[in-house]
Amino acid sequence: MGDWRLAAKRRGAIPCHEPLSRGNSCSHAVLANHERGKDLLIGPVFAREVRTAPRSARHYISRAVYPLALLILTATAWLVLTGTQTVRGVGDLARFGAVLFQILAPLQLALALFFTALLAVNSVAQEKDRRTLVLLLMTRLTNSELVLGKLLASMLSVLVMLASALPLFMLALLLGGVSLEQVLRCFAITLAGMFAAGSLGSLMALWREKTFQTVALTAVLLVFWVFVWEAISQGFSGERWLGIQASDWATMFSPWRAILESTRPALSGESSMLLPAGPSAFFVVFALAASLLFNAVAIWRVRVWNPSREVQRRRDRPSDEQAGQPRSAATAAATASRRQARSASRRVWDSPILWREIRTWAYGRKVLFVRVAYLALFLASAGSLVSLLQSGEPLTRGQLALPLVPLLLLSLVLVNAQAVTSITTEKDNRTLDLLLATDLTPKEFIYGKLCGAFYNTKEMLLLPICLCAYLWLENTVLLENLLYLLGGLLVMYAFVAMLGVHAGMTYRSSGNAIAVSLGTVFFLFVGVATSMRVMLAFSGTFEVQLQIFWPLILGGGIGLYFALGWRNPSRAIAIASLACPFATFFAITSFLLSYTLQVFFVVVATYGFATATMLVPAIHEFDVTTGRTAESHD
Repeated sequence: MGDWRLAAKRRGAIPCHEPLSRGNSCSHAVLANHERGKDLLIGPVFAREVRTAPRSARHYISRAVYPLALLILTATAWLVLTGTQTVRGVGDLARFGAVLFQILAPLQLALALFFTALLAVNSVAQEKDRRTLVLLLMTRLTNSELVLGKLLASMLSVLVMLASALPLFMLALLLGGVSLEQVLRCFAITLAGMFAAGSLGSLMALWREKTFQTVALTAVLLVFWVFVWEAISQGFSGERWLGIQASDWATMFSPWRAILESTRPALSGESSMLLPAGPSAFFVVFALAASLLFNAVAIWRVRVWNPSREVQRRRDRPSDEQAGQPRSAATAAATASRRQARSASRRVWDSPILWREIRTWAYGRKVLFVRVAYLALFLASAGSLVSLLQSGEPLTRGQLALPLVPLLLLSLVLVNAQAVTSITTEKDNRTLDLLLATDLTPKEFIYGKLCGAFYNTKEMLLLPICLCAYLWLENTVLLENLLYLLGGLLVMYAFVAMLGVHAGMTYRSSGNAIAVSLGTVFFLFVGVATSMRVMLAFSGTFEVQLQIFWPLILGGGIGLYFALGWRNPSRAIAIASLACPFATFFAITSFLLSYTLQVFFVVVATYGFATATMLVPAIHEFDVTTGRTAESHD
């Protein structure tokens, strides 16, 4: 009966109205609306997204909040400038406009690349986890309609946000110091980088089966892409290649270097004979070519990779037995021993959740690809750091941070991704209900997932710590500062892991849980980097900047509360949400003033309290959150 109804729906004999909720899978709407979506070039998948996007309030909120946040940041930078310096004429306004553009353009690029890749990964991974991608493959959709439709549908919200921010960038022209060519070039680089990042995420999601593998591989490859060319621009591999400077090579292939070059006013005579249009223009061509290659591979292999073709080989049936040939005594004995080994049940620990996370391939055997990719990035970072230390030149904190910070930030993102996907995978596979029917206690479940996340990302935790210890062995970092750094890292690892578990338990939709969890961690990094950039560009005292930055601090606290406590409100989460942005601002200013002890105490106290506010309700309100029968657990 199920096959008959599916075939009838494909022929259009049974009407199927597309769902109004954007959280539902698109496969049900595509089954009956394929012919109606032929009017658009990309196909019905993208057509459905265009029709259903305006029905959600998030569509309007996102395109209003993003330019508003940029406007508040612009006003904050202006208040910092006027509060610490004297604006004397048009020249000062022009310099302010140029510096502001150099802050907003890289910020927009980072947001666009991250959310495009995340949404592209989430769009395909959600179909796989819910087993609805198979339904899409059974329709009359072509490979190009499926791949390009899912990609452009996931990019639609980011494209709308960029379009809403364009008038704000045009206002920078009124201040001076920025030309129309720079703004258009900035948006061209951002759009090209978006297509490349989204295409990479879509390719990884169609190739890999587990959500954690897809998210981790995409994040590692994006960081590796930027980091390698950043190291090349610093001259680690020579000053010139084929007559072109290493910095120009980095600008041609790195989105970060290309956006920085686009914010710098072009001087006459800078373009070379080999690069008459400039290296940033070549990056647009390279990014579009990479997007074309990624999508071509995805279109070619989508029906080969999906559905999954993992086949377990039966070792107890050798090829000679299948061919009807007699087996030797040694072969028969080996086969019997393997059968006996498999028939014997594996001993499960007293904590079955932790046993499954550690002793089984719960996230697929191909997770080794993630570890190899991260190891490659670690070797590149370690090589760059060793090269800097052996140069014998005095090094600044910024030079030491260049090889180390990307590795540390990526490790935090991967720990968070592992924690949130460990919960969402249980929901999508409908195994969470089976676990709730057992006598598992909330502590066994929550602590098992947390310890499992730390174990599965142990390489991401230990390798950056080893690199920090190497700096101490080389007498580059004092033992006191090393202990502060390691203590702060451990607290932040616990915070991001608990944040992932909290989001996975709170949000019903796996896509929303992953987006909120990773988005919160990413906004934390971006907020810190942007605040430091504004402080360094328009220096002033802490008291003056505290009065000026309070709108951003308040906005960050409200956003954090909506992410953490909107669906599960509590007074403790509200206090932690409002305290974290202020404490982070205080830690930034203390770090710039070299007060490392203050940074350590503020980070440990604030984010340790935030971790506890999520951990305690997760255990004591476990039954309410999961819908389990109310039952007291010791």
